[in-house]
Amino acid sequence: MNPVPVSLPFADRSEAGRRLAERVRPHAVNDPIVLALPRGGVPVGAELADRLDADFDVLMVRKIGMPGHPETGVGAIAEDGQVIYDDRALARMRVPRQALSDTVASERDELDRRRRVYRGERPSPRIAGRDCVVVDDGVATGGTARAALRMLRQAGPSRLVLAVPVGAPEALETLREEADELVVLTAPENFQAVGEWYRDFDQLSDGSVVAILSEHERLHRSPDVSRGVRIRAGQVYLDGDLTMPTALRGAVVMAFGEGQADPRWRANASALRRAGYATLLLDLLTEEERASQDTEGGQETDTGVLGERLSAAVTWLRRATDAASEPLGLLGSGPAAPAALVTAAQRPEDVGAVVVHGGRVDRAEPHLSSVRAPTLFLLESGDSFVRELGEWTRGRLGGPSELKVVSGAERLLRGDLGWREVAVETLDWFDRHLSPGPG
Repeated sequence: MNPVPVSLPFADRSEAGRRLAERVRPHAVNDPIVLALPRGGVPVGAELADRLDADFDVLMVRKIGMPGHPETGVGAIAEDGQVIYDDRALARMRVPRQALSDTVASERDELDRRRRVYRGERPSPRIAGRDCVVVDDGVATGGTARAALRMLRQAGPSRLVLAVPVGAPEALETLREEADELVVLTAPENFQAVGEWYRDFDQLSDGSVVAILSEHERLHRSPDVSRGVRIRAGQVYLDGDLTMPTALRGAVVMAFGEGQADPRWRANASALRRAGYATLLLDLLTEEERASQDTEGGQETDTGVLGERLSAAVTWLRRATDAASEPLGLLGSGPAAPAALVTAAQRPEDVGAVVVHGGRVDRAEPHLSSVRAPTLFLLESGDSFVRELGEWTRGRLGGPSELKVVSGAERLLRGDLGWREVAVETLDWFDRHLSPGPG
């Protein structure tokens, strides 16, 4: 939280939202939603949601001001009716809670009015299981943000993030324990008021807030197009799920031995699509092969065969979809990890970057020197054999590579933090190594 020079404030709230986006992106992976605190947080949140391709809504919370001095916040009331008091401030001013009863009633009425104006008949957004990013244009006392975070915490989000462009250091410190992540661009020691850090800090009307919400809904109304596909690969057919985002910048084939239907891998794919990548998820093993391998003494399917199947999927994607000329990445997990390296070696003109997660990557040994695409190895910590295997394989590649140890990567399908880290590292790798398409 380093301060920035007073001579360099934000131009306006929209610019502040744009500058927040890259800092927030790693924390907005699982079906994210940006929730703005009206009114000032709405233009910040709209810009942030646009950059993250996330859902967007308002979160109604009202500051409780001192009677006769409404600018002095001593609490807040949340959309669910919960009242959060700043008891330390009240004690310092020797004001009992009861003295605020009329103010609380008035602010509750105003909150209800704004909820009707901003949201109309639209239901409150779904919170449970999602990454929720609470946004305001700044934090002075923290009372409003605290009430918002506590209300959301009760709804069971996957991750709760507070993102603000600027704030008072003391207030931000008190908010750290309320959120899973705190993202702030500057916390100047000479902080006096939020408005001092914007060149344009005009007060917003209800009409301005409604207009921003309506425009964001209009621009993001078109959903991604998803469909099941069947791909011929030699003597077998592979069933997959293809999703094309509205704005396309590339494509990623996500291949597994089995696991394409797992919700965590689908959340990983969703993060890629929000960044503009079409995703094709498919299992390279047939049901019969999986059943055979589950049987004691069952023979594993040859890595070369799996590589040929993945190559067939790349051919199909190039011929049958709008991703024919877009940059292409491969993600292989488990038995599909060495297959991704085989395909990259055989299709250097098509494959621009590779991520491999787990698996016996050494089984691609005959093909490693022909892998030219930048390759990221995601391995679990605490297993020296797996790490040595990854380093051994890296040393035989014909192109650049990195190895990252992610906590719990091998337990991806059972854990939470591991898959999130995999999603962030995967998106960052493809963003770095897949050049945008001509569109």
